[in-house]
Amino acid sequence: MYREFFGLKEKPFNVTSDPNFLFFSRVHKEAFSHILYGIKERKGFLTITGEVGAGKTTLCRAILNQFDSNTKTAFIFNSNLPDLQLLQCILEDFGLAVTRKSKASMLRQLNSFLLEELTKRNNVILVIDEAQNLKPSTIEEIRMLSNLETDTEKLFQIILVGQPELKDKIDSPRLRQLRQRIAVRFHITALEKDEVSRYIYHRLTVAGSKGDIRFADDTMDFIFKFTGGIPRLINLICDKSLLAAYVLETKDITLPIVEKSAQEIEGVVE
Repeated sequence: MYREFFGLKEKPFNVTSDPNFLFFSRVHKEAFSHILYGIKERKGFLTITGEVGAGKTTLCRAILNQFDSNTKTAFIFNSNLPDLQLLQCILEDFGLAVTRKSKASMLRQLNSFLLEELTKRNNVILVIDEAQNLKPSTIEEIRMLSNLETDTEKLFQIILVGQPELKDKIDSPRLRQLRQRIAVRFHITALEKDEVSRYIYHRLTVAGSKGDIRFADDTMDFIFKFTGGIPRLINLICDKSLLAAYVLETKDITLPIVEKSAQEIEGVVE
């Protein structure tokens, strides 16, 4: 609705996980480097945790975009599937046609696929998002998948991505064997106060802004306090603020505009 008014090629504050909009905060940059290292060095198990809306999925998509056709990937979004369906979903996301839906058959099929990719010197990555929803028994089944290896290296890399509850599950005594196998663990925290302004203008620039959209200085403190530095919440209040500014036919985003947008988000009716 407001793109034409602001001269934008796309909406800058969508809550979708578009890697083109990834902002490298201090923490995101460090997480990116750690996970990329773990994948390239074939470390096996890796985990990324963080609060809702911290940018975990966006980070993963950006990491996977770093690889060419010599890297095969599967990205699983539905972590609530029963074990057999999850295994089937993994195979299908790798582009394999499941021949028999028994556990033994699918494991053989996965192992054959991984060995074939290894002979081609390809790397294989499995990402399971919202992994905090996995039952401990399912996490243990995934750990068993990591047993698919040669004498010298892992056949594929498994990245578990989830909210802080995933960290709690992994730290439980029941999953001690899994915890010992995780080579890289990284927890993504919210943006720092000084990063909020850079985050907002980064997204505006990627969306095509020529610099004529201006958030008043005092809006940044308010946005940080209101969102706690969580990127998804920053996107939400900034999107509302741009819509309000469009209605007022101004490109100057003032504190009253941002405060009113926050009230709308919270359902406050004046």
